[in-house]
Amino acid sequence: MGSHRRRAPSGSDRGASASGIAGITVTVMSVAAAALGAVPAAAAPQDDTRAEVDRLYTQAEKATEAFNKAGERAGSLRKEVRTAQDRIARQQERINTMRDALGSLAVAQYRAGGLDPSLALLFSDDPADYLDKAAVLDRITAHQAGELDDLQHAMRDLAQEREEATAKLAELERSSRAVAHHKRTVERKLSEARRLLNALPDSLRDAYGRASRSGRDGIPDLGDEEPSSGRAAAALAAARSALGRPYVWGANGPGGFDCSGLMQWSYARAGVGLPRTSQEQRYAGHQVPLSQARPGDLVTYRSDASHVAMYAGNGQVIHAPYPGAAVRYDPVGMMPISSVTRV
Repeated sequence: MGSHRRRAPSGSDRGASASGIAGITVTVMSVAAAALGAVPAAAAPQDDTRAEVDRLYTQAEKATEAFNKAGERAGSLRKEVRTAQDRIARQQERINTMRDALGSLAVAQYRAGGLDPSLALLFSDDPADYLDKAAVLDRITAHQAGELDDLQHAMRDLAQEREEATAKLAELERSSRAVAHHKRTVERKLSEARRLLNALPDSLRDAYGRASRSGRDGIPDLGDEEPSSGRAAAALAAARSALGRPYVWGANGPGGFDCSGLMQWSYARAGVGLPRTSQEQRYAGHQVPLSQARPGDLVTYRSDASHVAMYAGNGQVIHAPYPGAAVRYDPVGMMPISSVTRV
């Protein structure tokens, strides 16, 4: 999603960015102009509108990746909180058992040691029997002291577990609020973009769509480059199987995808777990120069890596472009490249 200046001419089924950016740059605008004839000066407001739509798509894509990151963190925190709560419950049960055992020892000690030891020895009918009982009592007392020490340690551990769980719950609440915030941002940007597009005359709106698609209907020539590994080949095959499926922000398949969702889903089909966001996917392997890109490599765009695609060969990538566009091929130079990552 986003306004950008394309660095390569449009090819078949050409798109902007996977999060919803159909960059209508000077080159693309000239395509629209060619389709409609010379654009008079009066059309400048429409040009401004299209540029604003591109900008909104770009912002929506960045917000989508922030939404994905916050959502992934919230999901991870929920698991951590559940695990902490389970540990707390088990620790509390252990403490209750230790308290019961200590109570039983205290009762036994009271029954066995009702008199001062020296007086008990004086009044005992069988001093040897008393000494045997006294030895048992000493052992009980020593065991009780050890159990009490264990109980105190267990209670300190429990207090720490509860403190950590409370902190995780607070972070989960913040992350959940961030998810909601980014969701509202995406929806607001996309709604505004749709409003602006709908306000364009039909001919200009259609020209915008044609320029975004670049007039490509078939599969481009992908050459004969080989993927760098079997997993890269499997991931590329999965991405190709998703051609034509819609862009859905925040989705990672199989019915729809955003840009990073398509990459994550494709590599999952190859048995590789990728992080959820394009920014994290940039570091999911080792980076290589664009001149050495191989099919299956991840290509991230813009300085903030807010869009990601998969290199398909012969200067083409496959990606989920932006709302309203399906998964498709586009030239690798469709917008400024941030990095190329080999998984």
